[in-house]
Amino acid sequence: MNDLIDPAARRWAFAAIVAGVALMLLVEFVDEPDSTPLEMLLELLKAAPVVITSVGVVLLFRITQQQRHEHLQVLRELEVARLQGQRWRNESRALLDGLGEAIDRQFAQWSLTDAEREVALLLLKGLSTKEIAAVRTSSERTVREQAGAVYAKAGLTGRAALSAFFLEDLLVPTERAR
Repeated sequence: MNDLIDPAARRWAFAAIVAGVALMLLVEFVDEPDSTPLEMLLELLKAAPVVITSVGVVLLFRITQQQRHEHLQVLRELEVARLQGQRWRNESRALLDGLGEAIDRQFAQWSLTDAEREVALLLLKGLSTKEIAAVRTSSERTVREQAGAVYAKAGLTGRAALSAFFLEDLLVPTERAR
């Protein structure tokens, strides 16, 4: 609803409220022209809570408006980030699909079993032996044996060599970096 009201109009409305409270206080003082300074001071002290409350309401509203503005800004930034991430995923989908097909072909050349393929993929994704065992509902020993079979069939020395085998050609420096 606040978006429907012009910010300048809101500022004028608050100024009018504060001015109205000040005017009411002034009328109270003028209404009693024969008041002593002490009586005027007491009247002012009686009115102080109203003034302080009015100013507090205005300040609270301003703080709330600022927080709302910051919240909307964060939401806009999150939406931009979400859209950029989605665009990157869409643009890289063909590349990722091609990489997946290349990995499958290499696994076939190494004659990996289905279980060994699954373990090898999970190793490439960075899962630990314990995590792979939990995902596959098998023992850690079985996973270690299957990982060892993958390394032996591929002629590699371990997890780092397996990852490097597939990443080496992907991480070629650009012309600017050379």
